[in-house]
Amino acid sequence: MRDLLVILLVVLIVFGTKKLRTIGSDLGSAVKGFRQGLAGTDARATRTRDAHPERPDAEFPETTAPPRTGPEGT
Repeated sequence: MRDLLVILLVVLIVFGTKKLRTIGSDLGSAVKGFRQGLAGTDARATRTRDAHPERPDAEFPETTAPPRTGPEGT
């Protein structure tokens, strides 16, 4: 417990109270935006999947490799 208090005191001295307030509010808004982004991503993915259920994710045509010729020309 004493170690934590010493660390907090050093951080307070290094950054100052104004900078710590700014860091705290920036961190809080970042976490809030992250949570909203996760909630929005789930809803958007569900809507996209429901809009085109029969369409595949990607189409890859079947191709065959051309015959290789060696240094002898065979």
